[in-house]
Amino acid sequence: MKIDETAQMIAGNSNRPLAEAIARRMSVYRGDRTKLADARVERFNDKEIFVEIFDNVRGQDVFIIQSTSHPANDNLMEMLIMTDALKRASAKRITAVMPYFGYARQDRKSAARTPISAKLVANLITTAGVDRVLTMDLHAGQIQGFFDIPTDNLYAAPVFALDLKHHMNGRDDLTVVSPDVGGVVRARDLAKRLGAGLAIVDKRRSRPGEVDQMTVIGEVKGRTCVMVDDICDTAGTLCKAAELLKEEGATEVHAYISHGVLSGPAIERVSSSVLKQLVITDSIEPTPEVRAASNIRVVSIAPLFAQAVLNVGNDTSVSSLFHEETLGPIYEAFYRFD
Repeated sequence: MKIDETAQMIAGNSNRPLAEAIARRMSVYRGDRTKLADARVERFNDKEIFVEIFDNVRGQDVFIIQSTSHPANDNLMEMLIMTDALKRASAKRITAVMPYFGYARQDRKSAARTPISAKLVANLITTAGVDRVLTMDLHAGQIQGFFDIPTDNLYAAPVFALDLKHHMNGRDDLTVVSPDVGGVVRARDLAKRLGAGLAIVDKRRSRPGEVDQMTVIGEVKGRTCVMVDDICDTAGTLCKAAELLKEEGATEVHAYISHGVLSGPAIERVSSSVLKQLVITDSIEPTPEVRAASNIRVVSIAPLFAQAVLNVGNDTSVSSLFHEETLGPIYEAFYRFD
């Protein structure tokens, strides 16, 4: 199936390698060359953002590929300004392809007189003129409802399931572990896909950022444990949970994380931890330090997003990409070169 020939893709500076990988994948799927639109996205001396689009986009379906990762404010403003430039250039429909949606952790009032920043960001994106949003593994499901425009939330779980089936060779000792009670639904979904057991790490905090006590709920002794979560920031809780699982008798501990923020001491912590491997996606561009870490591996979501862009452009089902049966053929070539 071919996407409308009037469609265009444009990329900001947040994750150029992923945008180029998506374009290459679409070239394979379509059987002809797909390239990113020619544009200039740069800073003036005072750090104001300037955008100039050189290709004609009048009456076209345009996809902006831009994660709002660090620096979140700069990358968000880039996307908003690109949207304004496209609207003023008479683009027909603008889809914001945001593999990582920044500010997602501020999805509720955590205390008196605090913002719901995720809703504010959704309002900014809608007001700027975006017609549709395509993202992956929102931190909280209700963020989808913050938008008054169609919003498709893809999942890394089927990609993780394919990766585990490829690398674990059908092992029957897998237990999927949620590193906190809030992630049980995500862990249960992956466990169901793998036919694996389920366990939970229950943590209690005395104050934000400090964990007083951690307890494992479920059987992990003699098991290969796979922790799954949407975001890994400083990796403190993840590494402590891995230590606890080993203390409880787990033979190996792996972690699969959708968005590798990996800020501050995260890489050092993971490198010196008991984790056999941390697998992340490239929704956020991996730094050279991440690439160099011996126990961190990156799985690309370019095949997933390339197919999703094609489906959105052709007005066909996006939910079909929630299943590894659909993604299996897409990722076959990817694993052939693993």
